[in-house]
Amino acid sequence: MKATYKKHILDFKQPSGTSRGILTQKETWFLVLEKDGKKGIGECGILRGLSADDRPDYEAKLQWVCANIFLGKDQLWEALLEFPSIQFGVEMAFLSLAAENPFLLFPSEFTSGQKTIPINGLVWMGDEVFMKQQIEDKIAQGFRCIKLKIGAIDFEKELQLLAYIRQNFTPDQIEIRVDANGAFELSEALHKLNQLTGFQIHSIEQPIAKNNTDTMTVLCKQTHLPIALDEELIGVFTLEEKEALLQKIKPQYIILKPSFVGGIRGTDEWILLAEKYQIGWWITSALESNIGLNAIAQYTFLKQNPMPQGLGTGGLFTNNFDCPLEVQNGNLNYNPTKNWDIKKANFNSKN
Repeated sequence: MKATYKKHILDFKQPSGTSRGILTQKETWFLVLEKDGKKGIGECGILRGLSADDRPDYEAKLQWVCANIFLGKDQLWEALLEFPSIQFGVEMAFLSLAAENPFLLFPSEFTSGQKTIPINGLVWMGDEVFMKQQIEDKIAQGFRCIKLKIGAIDFEKELQLLAYIRQNFTPDQIEIRVDANGAFELSEALHKLNQLTGFQIHSIEQPIAKNNTDTMTVLCKQTHLPIALDEELIGVFTLEEKEALLQKIKPQYIILKPSFVGGIRGTDEWILLAEKYQIGWWITSALESNIGLNAIAQYTFLKQNPMPQGLGTGGLFTNNFDCPLEVQNGNLNYNPTKNWDIKKANFNSKN
């Protein structure tokens, strides 16, 4: 078996704002396996400034994986505990190599086009006019769950945006999720959560920065607004550490990004623990290309979670890959008649 890797820079169609700044590009890496004339492709979807494996030795670790690919998927996964995005890339590449179709990793009623996955419509941060326009666009597109990035503009204006939605749509018509990406100061978090409660919001993701577990524990206990841990899960590698975190904070939800939490195996571990402690969960992509999104979506469908998932990021980039995934009426569909086009990645070139 031969293994190579390749870097690919994804370009956003328009700058996308979070509380951590404006994104214009997204770096990703592909792991390509070749054996007996077949190829398998996996995506190592690192997000600089956020991923636990944003380290100077990232490319060196990819070189090590290629040199030691003979160890196999399971042994490599164990050795890559501190490199969750590479863990996922390895899992994906081996599944792809073993499949008859390198992009059909988990055949199901989803990949046959019979069933769909409900997803949330993502509203990026920006000025009030820009955010309002996005909200109107998502509703017009048929989304029944909208996720708003908050924490960058004036909080009162963000409350006005929420009021605008609720003046026009009941919670039964539009579910609202908000994501603060850790933007709230510890001293003001509870007050802001209480202000948000009146808008009948489904949940808030990561209201305060990670590693403030004492405060997060208090917030999850005291607020009437359900809290979902997101960044808090990054860098929590062992099963024992995962269980200890959930036992302490007792969140209402956790959000699972396979590229951040060790791929399929890592996500499975979090789900088992969440269900053990009656904690809700859903799965979200992390700005991967359509290659990674395809794997996440196929895996997610098998979990049969009826909640809207966070899988609507495929249309964000100008140089993504054409694929069978389509977003229609607030759902992610798989069109089996549509072909892949990965020429932009030029996987035949050398490292």
